[in-house]
Amino acid sequence: RAYSLVDSSQVSTFLISILLIVYGSFRSLNMDFENQDKEKDNSSTSGSFNGNGTNNSIQTIDSTQALFLPIGASVSLLVMFFFFDSVQVVFTICTAVLATIAFAFLLLPMCQYLTRPCSPQNKISFGCCGRFTAAELLSFSLSVMLVLIWVLTGHWLLMDALAMGLCVAMIAFVRLPSLKVSCLLLSGLLIYDVFWVFFSAYIFNSNVMVKVATQPADNPLDVLSRKLHLGPNVGRDVPRLSLPGKLVFPSSTGSHFSMLGIGDIVMPGLLLCFVLRYDNYKKQANSDSCGAPGPGNISGRMQKVSYFHCTLIGYFVGLLTATVASRIHRAAQPALLYLVPFTLLPLLTMAYLKGDLRRMWSEPFHSKSSSSRFLEV
Repeated sequence: RAYSLVDSSQVSTFLISILLIVYGSFRSLNMDFENQDKEKDNSSTSGSFNGNGTNNSIQTIDSTQALFLPIGASVSLLVMFFFFDSVQVVFTICTAVLATIAFAFLLLPMCQYLTRPCSPQNKISFGCCGRFTAAELLSFSLSVMLVLIWVLTGHWLLMDALAMGLCVAMIAFVRLPSLKVSCLLLSGLLIYDVFWVFFSAYIFNSNVMVKVATQPADNPLDVLSRKLHLGPNVGRDVPRLSLPGKLVFPSSTGSHFSMLGIGDIVMPGLLLCFVLRYDNYKKQANSDSCGAPGPGNISGRMQKVSYFHCTLIGYFVGLLTATVASRIHRAAQPALLYLVPFTLLPLLTMAYLKGDLRRMWSEPFHSKSSSSRFLEV
């Protein structure tokens, strides 16, 4: 009997993951534009350049961090595997706090649009907590409300919303400075993903990655009710929580869920963010040099193809290949096994053909005196 290799839940996963990567990449680029504008204002008012004042919230991964990140992720995975019962409440609360902040960041542009006609953009002081605009307060309030509803109901759609916020925030606030760091990070995470999905069962008698990803945690309200002896009817009917470390979508028949970890969105998303920034950097450099032509052995049509488009198509093909492999083998697949080659190899090939490989490999981005806010995508 014939069956579909891709169902409605997986189509939803494709679309949402690609939209999150594109949106997060452009939010990251807009943050760079805003930082450049603030640096110009600071330099014009104070007469000196201060490049560190506006980038405190942005984390750039260096080579050492890229090498040790898979090791740290493996240690965290083992802690969750062996001591989940002991740390689940703390982990749930920490995840809820991070998801609240991330979802507020996701909602901020919409809240800025809604509050602009009726409220000035002046910041309101809250003492030692800081100063916030009306849009920031509105987005944070809506985020807190959504997290509270998720804790009370445990609905998968609310969990997906929080996971989306985490994806966009991580893509926007984390930077890969060069192609070298990108290759180190993604190659290490590919090995990490393959080992914990395919080979962990031979050592630990269980698929560590799948068990940790699918294991629900006790609801903090239930734990608090039992600790304070509030009675059998207070806080005891709340569901266990599936943590927002993944996106899940039910199939049309409701028989199963399609699942994709946020690491499979964020890590390739960081590469997409890097190439989008490089496309913009190269566009500015070419405009400053009066449109100097590229290498003579590359056709004009090839020069017009952006690295962002090439890598995004590779991500889609890799995700489609991972989904088909999962349906054929009827087992969980390490998505990075397919996503990393389908994104890195076309990017490296195109960079070599265009003559940009050496510059992308190790040269950091230069600060530009002027920035274009319009990109062709």
